[in-house]
Amino acid sequence: MDISAVLSSAERSKVDAQVDLVNKSLNQGDGISQELGKDEFLKLLITQLQHQDPTAPMDDKEFIAQMAQFSSLEQMTNMTQEFAKISGMMNRGNAVNLLGQRVEILTGSQRISGIVEAVSGTEYPQVKVNGSYYDYSEVESVLMKEAAK
Repeated sequence: MDISAVLSSAERSKVDAQVDLVNKSLNQGDGISQELGKDEFLKLLITQLQHQDPTAPMDDKEFIAQMAQFSSLEQMTNMTQEFAKISGMMNRGNAVNLLGQRVEILTGSQRISGIVEAVSGTEYPQVKVNGSYYDYSEVESVLMKEAAK
């Protein structure tokens, strides 16, 4: 269906202006995201509903499919957030297991070796070695405990 047959020239110019404004804002953004988030998807759906032809509304099957896509997108976003929390808890558990262990830490070009004295943080744990805290992700290796004498 030709959109020019449905919209008046004033409505068409208004829609064209909105499209141009969105395109300009996207082109001016630093680090433009190519992903369609749930907020953008919902805005797109609302805009589509606002500008549909009342004499030929969107097919109900198509509308249900779009709502299902939105629901799936929201559920995936929630799952991603929960996976991030689980990953943080696992990192915390792994860091706690290093207490009393001799580790080697690579921070920048410097290699530090020492015993893990403490662990802090939850999602992004840090280990205390030789009186300083380092990110758990900087631990390069864990060395075998020295045998008790």
